[in-house]
Amino acid sequence: MISVAHAMGQTGGAGQAGGIAGFLPIIILFVIFYFLLIRPQQKKAKEHKAMISNLKKGVRIITSGGIYGTIISIDDTTIGLEIAEKIKIKITRGNVAAVVSDTTTDSK
Repeated sequence: MISVAHAMGQTGGAGQAGGIAGFLPIIILFVIFYFLLIRPQQKKAKEHKAMISNLKKGVRIITSGGIYGTIISIDDTTIGLEIAEKIKIKITRGNVAAVVSDTTTDSK
């Protein structure tokens, strides 16, 4: 018959990882996720927020839906766009995907 202590395996410290060594793979995985996923996403969000705060009348933009337009009015939450001659729409500031050109600084 097999004894209970023998069936459970060794009880000595030779087969067990101790303390911080057990958490080391988790810590390394978190560091990798931080530098590959979290940090670049925070940087992109910061750049997008700065771009949105610097918008002004006359700037040509593209929305997140793919609509190109020129800013004709702007306030704290919305932007008025002229997407074609005499066709105007309003969007929220967060829907601006990119600035295409700044017509206020272009030379005429």
